[in-house]
Amino acid sequence: MSKTLEKAFKEASQLPKKDQEEFAAFLLVELDSEQRWQTLLSSSASTLELLAQEAKQEHKAGETQPFNVKGV
Repeated sequence: MSKTLEKAFKEASQLPKKDQEEFAAFLLVELDSEQRWQTLLSSSASTLELLAQEAKQEHKAGETQPFNVKGV
């Protein structure tokens, strides 16, 4: 375990039990969410690559327009 994580858990252990439970639940949800994102992104890498290539081709063919950030 890293020193930073160890310090965070040590500090969290000083919280009241109710706050410890809330912190633990939050942390578990975040870890699960991160895992789901990693799974989704790793399985969609080829799709993202194809979309990027398509966008480059459209741009080279003059089929794109500049994005007006101020108009959004």
